[in-house]
Amino acid sequence: MPYASIEPAVMGWLRASQPSVARTATRRIAIVLFDGFSLLGTGLVAEVFHVANEIVGTRSSDEWVYDVTFLSAGGGNVTCSSSVRVWTDGLDARHFSGFDALFVAGGRGATAAAHDERLIGWLRRVQVKTANVRSIDEGHLLLEAAGIGNRDSEYQFNSYLKQAGRDAPIADTGDRLAPMKGALTMVKRDLGLDIARSVAERLMPGSSARFVPILGDAGAASAGDKIRAAARWLQDNCERPISIADAAQVAAMSERNFLRRFKLELGMTPSDYLLQARLAITCSLLIDSELPVDKIARRSGMGNGDRLAKIFRKRMMISPTEFRMQSRRDVGG
Repeated sequence: MPYASIEPAVMGWLRASQPSVARTATRRIAIVLFDGFSLLGTGLVAEVFHVANEIVGTRSSDEWVYDVTFLSAGGGNVTCSSSVRVWTDGLDARHFSGFDALFVAGGRGATAAAHDERLIGWLRRVQVKTANVRSIDEGHLLLEAAGIGNRDSEYQFNSYLKQAGRDAPIADTGDRLAPMKGALTMVKRDLGLDIARSVAERLMPGSSARFVPILGDAGAASAGDKIRAAARWLQDNCERPISIADAAQVAAMSERNFLRRFKLELGMTPSDYLLQARLAITCSLLIDSELPVDKIARRSGMGNGDRLAKIFRKRMMISPTEFRMQSRRDVGG
């Protein structure tokens, strides 16, 4: 479910390499900007991925780990709250293949965009094939308007700490570092605890204690590996009639513990994750094939055409046939 490129004029963020020990496809990261966005919050997110690239780049390889793109509704320059202009690419149908992570920034433009049906429709289509959707500052208003606010990093972090038995939240509506912590969590998942800690120390020297809840629990990392293995299994087998109990066995956990840990690690339930994977296949088949909806439903593990249409309308606010027509118009136009 995955994407992108930082404009060199922004802060001179440079291209770096992927470690030979973890040769996987480049992670595509997108950050959607609006006028009045916070340069600090957005810059910290981008810098997490840039510094991770730099660190693993010293260990030899030939690809980026993270490829970051700035996007905006109309493309071109977007002005932040401190009047610095950042160049962005426009939103279009090319992005319907999704991203590994999508950050939606705030600012006065994001508040107004919460009423933009075209932008909300773009978000709904893209998020189906996007592994992580997170907000920066007021960006959560736009995600909530699109019906995907429950995947915001603030909810994930608070839930993580509550269930881990910790007293103080590391992210709430007043925590300006919450998006950065979300990015660090991704680096920890992809490249390991040591690199994530190195990134945090490079960006904010002496601040390790502030990130202990997400970077200091080796036991959680081990459990996280099991959860991610189970998530991959769910994605690889989503076209078959599988159950959450099957995935719990893959993770070698009790079903109850698996459900709890999965929600903590990925910010959604295993059932929602499985549904997202099936919807991603459904969207691909609707766009790239001429198969009837009923056959697509069977091939994507969604059962039959009636069930698919009901779920699709609930999640996408549009019918499968309308989605097929709209997507092809967007690509053609």
